[in-house]
Order: sequence, then C-alpha cells, then structure tokens
Amino acid sequence: MKKAAIDIEDNGTVRVFGETKAAAAAAVAKIQALTAEIEPGTLYVGKVIRIVEFGAFVNILPGTDGLLHISQISNERIANVADVLKEGQEVKVQVADVDNRGRIKLTMKDIEQA
Repeated sequence: MKKAAIDIEDNGTVRVFGETKAAAAAAVAKIQALTAEIEPGTLYVGKVIRIVEFGAFVNILPGTDGLLHISQISNERIANVADVLKEGQEVKVQVADVDNRGRIKLTMKDIEQA
C-alpha cells in the first residue's frame, strides 16, 4: 500500500504528500469525500445499507446516508422495496432535498441505472 501524508496548517492550508502521484490523488479524493457538501440535484453512486418498509437507506459518502423513499425508487408503483433493491446493491441516486434538520432525501426516478 502506498502512503500519503496530510499536513494541515493553522491558517487552514492543507498539503498532501504521497509516495506516488496515485497515492496523493487517492488521499485528496478521500479528503474531498469526507468534506463534501450535499447539494440538491447532485448525483451519487451509493450502496443500499438498509431496507425498511417505507424505503431504503443509501450510503452516498463516507458517514453520509440518505433516505430513498419507496415512492422515489421507480416511476412505476412498487409494492415492496425488497422486490427492487437488495442490501449491498449499488445504485445511482440524486439528492432531491436536504431538510433543515440535515436529513437527505434521495430519488432514483428518471435516473438510468447501469
């Protein structure tokens, strides 16, 4: 495994040093994922982490999950979330809304799945 070092100065400057360019790029990507702001309209590839009767929780960034309500899974009506999604499945989702409590609402409607 290639190593990278991260140096954060008091003024907020962040420097990333890596044994290779790939190691440095991987460290930068991880930092960006951890500090990303969730914006409505943004597309993510996330992993279904839990299925519940009313939808599924999808992990879109490290430590960040959103709710994919059953009504937002398909343009067609579905009776059971487990008929369409499985835990561990990767899906393309779009952030529909972030409410004032920070809860993330996701949709799969009109998004082409691979």
